[in-house]
Amino acid sequence: MPKNNRRRFGSVRQLPSGRWQVRYYDPVTGQRRPDEKTYATKTDAEIRLSQLEADISRDVWSDPDAGKVTFGEYAERWLKDRKLEETTRERYEGVLRLHIQPTFGERFVSEIAAPRVRSWRTHLLESGVGEPTVVKAYVLLRSIMNTAVDDEVVKRNPCRIDGADTYDVPERPVLTVKEVFAVAGAIQPQWRALVLLTAFTTLRFGELAALRRRDVDVEARILWVRRNQAELSNGTLFVKAPKSRAGFRPVAFPDLIVPDLEHHLERHAAKGQDGLFFVGPRGGHLRRSNFRDDWTAAKAKAGVSPDIHFHDVRHTGNTLASQNGASTRELMTRMGHSTTRAALIYQHMTSDRDRAIADRMGEAVRQALAKGEPPEASGTGGARPE
Repeated sequence: MPKNNRRRFGSVRQLPSGRWQVRYYDPVTGQRRPDEKTYATKTDAEIRLSQLEADISRDVWSDPDAGKVTFGEYAERWLKDRKLEETTRERYEGVLRLHIQPTFGERFVSEIAAPRVRSWRTHLLESGVGEPTVVKAYVLLRSIMNTAVDDEVVKRNPCRIDGADTYDVPERPVLTVKEVFAVAGAIQPQWRALVLLTAFTTLRFGELAALRRRDVDVEARILWVRRNQAELSNGTLFVKAPKSRAGFRPVAFPDLIVPDLEHHLERHAAKGQDGLFFVGPRGGHLRRSNFRDDWTAAKAKAGVSPDIHFHDVRHTGNTLASQNGASTRELMTRMGHSTTRAALIYQHMTSDRDRAIADRMGEAVRQALAKGEPPEASGTGGARPE
């Protein structure tokens, strides 16, 4: 017969195997339940029972059975319960399917420990998965496990790798103004205005594809961003509101491109005030797929690097705006960003800008010397210490 040592909270008993078992009352169900493990000595079992009693009294106890759900099942429910944009949902599903589920899908959530997360991340990097993709996979796994902590499925998030949620973004190339006009001149006529507006308003491709005639005021030299076109991998198109309030914005454009926009409205835009400003080759919506070949051919004809992405054209306008005095807040407004991170990229010093500062410093020194006022060295008052 097993030996029992009962107490009000629970009990320990010796099993026929000689090991000791802890039993206690589940604070949720009120039913007696055994601990997950057995113990070599009675003392070890009693210590564990005291720990359980303390955890329950401090309300830090978690149901050990709660983690006995596979990560695949839990992640599926996690996605279902989230209000996500269709493109974001599709991206999460792809990252889960390709990079997370193969390792964790069949494991219990409670089995996902920090060492497993570290080895998983290392394996992805060593197998050739790009660092940006690995970062996205890690951040998604961490978000799901954060919810698991909130649901008391696990006690602590195992995703605790310093720096694993960021990566160094290589600086993308910036087209010169001459290159922008070279590509605009080489591309099919219906896309010339698309290239110029991208460069000098820095709108995203989806924002440009969703523009209507009534959104572009050529006389006032301003356009209004009111919607964004998105495309799923299966080709489904849908028009949605911008991601944030900052996305709804007016953007001015220089008078230099007004003749091009007037010509575009006359020859290429759809009819009616609600007609699309940019129309696809067959009269439908502009898509990346029905623009990509013309863009590639225009780059080659203009002698522009084949590594230039269409999205890189935006950098020309942002860089020009920054170099011509746009503040961080003004850059944020033009770009439709609600945080300063992206705008600060264009605030970095360029060699030309730095040289201009040095020239102004030199001019100030010359003026001071001409007045017979030697400039003082900072921190010395102009005097050399003895």
